[in-house]
Amino acid sequence: MFDKIDYLQLGNEKQIRAYKAISNLGIMDNLSEYNPILCGTFPLGIDVVGSDLDIIMEVVDFLPYEKGVEALYGDKENFHIKRLLIREVSVVKANFIYDGFEFELFAQPQSVKEQYAYLHMIIENSLIKQFPNIRAEVTQLKIQGFKTEPAFCKVLGLEGDPYESLLNYGRRMGII
Repeated sequence: MFDKIDYLQLGNEKQIRAYKAISNLGIMDNLSEYNPILCGTFPLGIDVVGSDLDIIMEVVDFLPYEKGVEALYGDKENFHIKRLLIREVSVVKANFIYDGFEFELFAQPQSVKEQYAYLHMIIENSLIKQFPNIRAEVTQLKIQGFKTEPAFCKVLGLEGDPYESLLNYGRRMGII
């Protein structure tokens, strides 16, 4: 379902605007060799003011990727790109603003469907479908300043590192 962004065209007003912004930038086509997938709050319709468009990718060779992203989007408002370590894995993050949306392009040398952002989204989507009232509870917590995974964990009563706890919950429940 999340492999293509066409579903956004059938969503709420912000999802439709996000679809247009992503399409106008050509990210999904320009970076198709990296298997880009939009993850996070927008696909699930739980975005709040300040939510960004998170696009994850599988990138093994960072240098040509960084050069390509800079050539494509380096002229966008507040563009910056950096390398960092997350859970002892090298990643590249590029951020910029376009058409009123903050974009985060997240690249790491791992299949997109094995990355935390994707797995979390699959779990969260399943929970929203199974328990429709969870959407409002999570959104309310996000408005109060919670990040998405901690908000889901609070609603579910999960303790510990919310990013790991949510994955473990998803495994236990047979979602992933």
